[in-house]
Amino acid sequence: DGETFISADDLRINLWNLEISNQSFNIVDVKPANMEDLTEVITSAEFHPTHCNTLAYSSSKGSIRLIDLRQSALCDRHSKLFEEQESPGSRSFFTEIIASISDIKFARDGRYILSRDYMTLKLWDINMDSGPVSTFQVHEYLRPRLCDLYENDSIFDKFECCLSGDGQRIATGSYSNLFRVFGSSPGSTEATTLEASKNPMRRQVQTPSRSLSSSITRVVRRGGESPGNDVNGNSFDFTTKLLHLAWHPTENSIACAAANSLYMYYA
Repeated sequence: DGETFISADDLRINLWNLEISNQSFNIVDVKPANMEDLTEVITSAEFHPTHCNTLAYSSSKGSIRLIDLRQSALCDRHSKLFEEQESPGSRSFFTEIIASISDIKFARDGRYILSRDYMTLKLWDINMDSGPVSTFQVHEYLRPRLCDLYENDSIFDKFECCLSGDGQRIATGSYSNLFRVFGSSPGSTEATTLEASKNPMRRQVQTPSRSLSSSITRVVRRGGESPGNDVNGNSFDFTTKLLHLAWHPTENSIACAAANSLYMYYA
């Protein structure tokens, strides 16, 4: 509605009015009476793009809750819950850590929500809470290295995600200052890897991808501080990571922050 906005921390979401700067209204509070009972925290929150009474927030347990401000003043009940159940046989020490959602974004029409956890991007239809409509593998090649990632705290890195204005593509960051762009329409096999650098074409060569017939741009990198290879045989470096990126709402351009530089990409 152009009059209100929300802010969120680990335990609460507050509603603010642009005209009133000295007070806010608490609309979600997940703080338990005893902090020892705390099992999950809020990780991201965003208003629906067109309905000013609807917002979504994600949690460290890998769930997304849709809430309706018209239902009650304190929205301790959600109107919809989106989460994907882990199959019991695949649980490990890392299951809950990598399930934590680091970012959510509504598509421009408000019908879909894009979420990013450590391993994947997931696209959810807000009319279908049985599971995501699409899942995109981002860090599957890191699964054998989860112990290393835990020890150097990289497993707690919070990568953002974004959608193009027309909803046809989605993007998220990775290590070695790389970011991935996927086609989000059903049946699309588009998957491209780009590097945020001053001369992005310098080390890029096309290569047939080993993943599902998708055209991935290979980025040939010099050896990083953390030796290892990704799914395309490229070395990756955990010390350089591209956490923040945003897609222009109407133009086909992406802004990426890597280290102390901001890069703009136009397609």
